[in-house]
Amino acid sequence: MLAVLSTPRKLLRKAMAVAALMGLAACDPAMMTAPSGGSGPNVNTNAPIPVALLIPRSDSGAGAVAASLENAARLAVASLDGVQIDLRVYDTAGDAQRAAVQAETAVAEGAQIILGPLFGEAANAAGVAVADNGVNVLSFSNNPSIAGGNVFVLGPTFRNTANRLLGYASRQGRNSVVIVHPQNVEGEFGKAAIQAAATQNGVRVAAIESFPFSQEGVTSAVPRIQSAVSSTGADSLFLTSNAAGALPTLLQMLPEAGLNPETTQYMGLARWDVPTQILSMPGAQGGYFTLPDTAAKNAFDSRYRAQFGADPHPLAGLAFDGIAAIGALVRQGRSDALSARALTQNSGFQGANGVFRLRPDGTNERGLAVATVRNNQVTILDPAPSGFGGAGF
Repeated sequence: MLAVLSTPRKLLRKAMAVAALMGLAACDPAMMTAPSGGSGPNVNTNAPIPVALLIPRSDSGAGAVAASLENAARLAVASLDGVQIDLRVYDTAGDAQRAAVQAETAVAEGAQIILGPLFGEAANAAGVAVADNGVNVLSFSNNPSIAGGNVFVLGPTFRNTANRLLGYASRQGRNSVVIVHPQNVEGEFGKAAIQAAATQNGVRVAAIESFPFSQEGVTSAVPRIQSAVSSTGADSLFLTSNAAGALPTLLQMLPEAGLNPETTQYMGLARWDVPTQILSMPGAQGGYFTLPDTAAKNAFDSRYRAQFGADPHPLAGLAFDGIAAIGALVRQGRSDALSARALTQNSGFQGANGVFRLRPDGTNERGLAVATVRNNQVTILDPAPSGFGGAGF
């Protein structure tokens, strides 16, 4: 057992390092207040549109992400046909107060919309700083608690993923689920997203099991999880953890404890294909998780590599998406292209990872594929939708 669990334990020990970047999700909701505003300035669609890009250039822990975001934004600007974007870059240093100052500076210097910042607190601060100017903020955060008013989050949300998976699972006859999450901010967000998606899709939440965010906490939770599934008759198990956290341990130990993936449908909020070791774990076999539109992502990655000679950071596509949305609206010739009304057009936009749209509440929806693991390989069960209104939404 100890040898088998060595990889899960190593991955779990990396969780705190990864959690630093997950700060774009893991901020205290009680500390955040969604700003009001967001009407957006009128623009001259025949002239260059001043866009401020707020990124943590000088943050030692996020500088590489910032560089990739800037590259992706410039790639998108160069891709626009007939639309001119005047991209102006401002360094937040990963600090909320500096982000607020930089947002105000950008608007004073003529920026008509803000793309970024990366982290939730910084995005919230930037939104508050420019709310009275009626300038919208397209943040790279995935934290729904900061969304609303003039702040939109471009990062993939747990609610979007949970809704896609439970919608698909319910169509396969699965109607009851046990939610498993760590006792931390990210875990609480994940639990809430799954609960909301379960209600939306008519799936019963049979039980909720949580555990302290530690190796001992995960291990001690396994018997409780097994008992919860057995005693409630739940046909599904929804894990919020990712590969850097408890996911490897759970996918290894839960089948050993008697939760057979052939009878209990495993599913997860995180991707299960990275790292590839996850694909060989017993609990991953037949499990459900989501992937972005493969064709769109491959096309973006290829263009990025051709231009910059390296792979994009996984978050880089968010900057591409922001520019793509702005460019699509300006191309329509709308003087209100940067208003909340325009940004939330129901038809959405084509982005680096497929179709997406911004919602009036400041969150987003993305076209996701439902994937599974068969013979240690990823198999697409339900492709990502190419538009809104069809299957998958």
